[in-house]
Amino acid sequence: MITAKLVQQLREKTNAGMMDCKKALEETQGDLAAAEVALRKRGIATAAKKAGRVAKDGAIASYIHLGGKMGVLLEINCETDFVAKTDKFRDFVKDIALHIAAAKPICVTREEVPAALVAKEKDIARAQVKDKPPQIVEKIVEGKLDKYYSTVCLLEQAFIKDPDKTMKDLLTAKIAELGENIVIKRFVIYELGQSDAAV
Repeated sequence: MITAKLVQQLREKTNAGMMDCKKALEETQGDLAAAEVALRKRGIATAAKKAGRVAKDGAIASYIHLGGKMGVLLEINCETDFVAKTDKFRDFVKDIALHIAAAKPICVTREEVPAALVAKEKDIARAQVKDKPPQIVEKIVEGKLDKYYSTVCLLEQAFIKDPDKTMKDLLTAKIAELGENIVIKRFVIYELGQSDAAV
């Protein structure tokens, strides 16, 4: 028997709609943990469907760190002004700005990494494994390149507040929660005495 109290518990844990919660509980015979997993899986599917929609609203935000010695300016887009004004969206934007200040990515996605930097990293990786058999060198180089992307690409970095999640995981969860496509468009990091890293 799926009770209203059980549905409410799942809703509070996941922020999913009442009917979605009820359906997930029915599918899992009232198992709260399994229902939460089912909703999360569905949320990821929902987020993927929303990824193609136009995100033309949103916010430009700033974060000043280290007593004014460092700052981040970023643009995050969503589909509507309604979502852009919600506390959940604004808190998400603040978390992204804070993460950028702490982790200092150079771009949002791996496609945006300058070709010269990729070539340089490949050369370094090849030099490190030059004594290995040629047939495995490229696999090792690709692995090292993936590791490099996870340090310099915002969406591939581990979230500073929860290292078990990547920034892409965080973004996907927020898309599912808010029901709109969200795009981290660009950012600039300013540090006193340093040239800025802009995307």
